[in-house]
Parts: sequence; C-alpha cells; structure tokens
Amino acid sequence: MTSRRRFLLQPGVVALAGTFLGTGRVRAASELPFATRFKGVDRFNALVAQATKEKWVDLPIGERIATFGKAMRSTPYVSYTLEIDDHIEAPSVNFNGLDCWSFFEISLGLARMIARKQATYTPDDLLREILFTRYRGGVCTGNYLERIHYLEEWFFDNEARGVVENITRKLGHAQPILGRKCQEMTILWKTYRYLRNNPELRPKMGKLEETISQLPVYCIPKDKVHLIEKDLKNGDILGIATKGQGAYCSHVGLAYRTDDGVLRLMHASSQKDFKRVVVDKSISDYLKKFSGHLGVIVARAREIDATVTDYDTYRANLEKLTGGRGVIKGKAF
Repeated sequence: MTSRRRFLLQPGVVALAGTFLGTGRVRAASELPFATRFKGVDRFNALVAQATKEKWVDLPIGERIATFGKAMRSTPYVSYTLEIDDHIEAPSVNFNGLDCWSFFEISLGLARMIARKQATYTPDDLLREILFTRYRGGVCTGNYLERIHYLEEWFFDNEARGVVENITRKLGHAQPILGRKCQEMTILWKTYRYLRNNPELRPKMGKLEETISQLPVYCIPKDKVHLIEKDLKNGDILGIATKGQGAYCSHVGLAYRTDDGVLRLMHASSQKDFKRVVVDKSISDYLKKFSGHLGVIVARAREIDATVTDYDTYRANLEKLTGGRGVIKGKAF
C-alpha cells in the first residue's frame, strides 16, 4: 500500500486540504479557476498535435525539450507569469507570454508529458508535470512558500527526485560560488503579489533564503565556458550565474546547437531588442555581453523512468547532494 508521503510525491498529486499559512483556513490549489491556472489552450493543442504528427516522443529527452522550446520561439516575453493570485498558490501555465523560468519549465514539462505515451493529452496533464517540478518535493497544497523560488534550489530538489542531473562539476573548470546571500525575494517583496498581500510570509521567506544561501553551488566561470560548449547537448538547462548578491542565478535558458554547429542560448529574453523567446548568441558570447554575469550552471534532464517518488529516497538524495546543508526540513516555512 502506498504511504501518504509516497502518495504526495507522485507526479501531479495535489493535497486537496492544506492549512493556508497565515489565515488558518483550509485551502486547495484547485479552488482557482482553470482560466487563471492555464492560458493558451489552443497553443497547447497545436504543440501537442505537431509533436504527435512528427513523433517527438521518439527523441531523447534533451532533444524533446529543445524541440518544444524551438516551437515556442517568438512567444512574447511577459514577466511574473507565475504570480496568478493574491493568496492561493497553484501550478500554472501561460502560453500567451513566457518569462525565462516558465519557458524552460514548460519545455521540460511538455517533454516529460509526451513520454507518458497517452492516446490524448489535456492541459491538466501538463499542469501535473509542472506541479511535480515547480514545488519542493513535488507537493503543492496552495501555500506560496511551497514553490521553489530560486533556481539553485530547483536544481538540487529536482536532481534529488531524478528529474535532472547537475553536470556542472563533471564538465570541468567549475568553481564554488562562496559568500552568496540569497535575499532577492525579501528585498523586492513589493514586486511579488503574494508577498505584497501576505506580509506574514515575508519573514518566513527570509528563513528559506537563509537556508538556500548555504547550498554548495558551483558554476563554470564565463571565461572557461567556451571550453565546455562542445560537451553541452540540446535541451541542457543553463542557469546564468550572477556576480551580484541576492541570488546565485539571474537568468535561465536552454542549450540549442544550430545548423552551423554553434551551441547557443535559447531563452525568453527581456532585452528591449527581443522581448520574446529567441535563439541567441553562443553561450560564451552571451555571458561576455553582460559584465554582471559570472558563469553558467548546467543541468541535464533525465528520462521519466528515473523519477524518484519514494519520500525517503528523495530526502536521502537531497542530504547527499547538499552535504546536509541547505535542506528544507519538513514544514520549515
């Protein structure tokens, strides 16, 4: 019999009754209207139809991710697409506008979804994949702090659950990022509607940030990235490490090798010349373009049969990956 903890970690399982922090009310993420949680159904259906016709399911997962990403080129850049309500947190998808996070995560979610080889796919199928990767331990009960807000933690948590492997140190030339203080969410709280409308969440977010700041994060410095571009593959998830305080990463995108052999950054760009999903410069040239960029962190997606759903295995993996540091223990929030 599946234990409750194991059940909660199954992809797509939402705990239907959770205490909404700060109010004492029982809330469910599913209370939000579908139109709030999913935008662009026609675009979803068109992508699935194209993937089915062209048999993208037969591609390795990295190629599937990159193929879905490429199919979303020219989608307008829209910031804060995950901030969909003032109180209730829920998995969401917006094909009408993408930011850097939602672009890579939707590409990954679609690639994982079609690997399940169903006769048909619905928006709820994609929402289940997003739920599993976006939330700590794959669980969302409607609490904003259950969402993984920092890319560095996303890498650790999803590696512990078999979604990706952080290959940064395997590529060579990696260096630790030391003395970093994650505090972007609490400093810029006015820009996040959940933190703005629920002030009791801000000190709890601060405690999460203190823990995330302890994570053993490595990056490949930008002057060394040209040495490892040959080893990167389509669909690799690229965290752009920043020199500034506040977070380890300031941006994220996907690796994509064009026909000329150049390994490029495919991403939802907020730059005024783009403001859309683009296939950009080579990774090394992109990093050199901005003085604030420190380097790159690389995670490679794994096929869905590697997914960890046993809670104890997930926790053990997380402890090992972090060396016991930076692990969010239980209901720390």
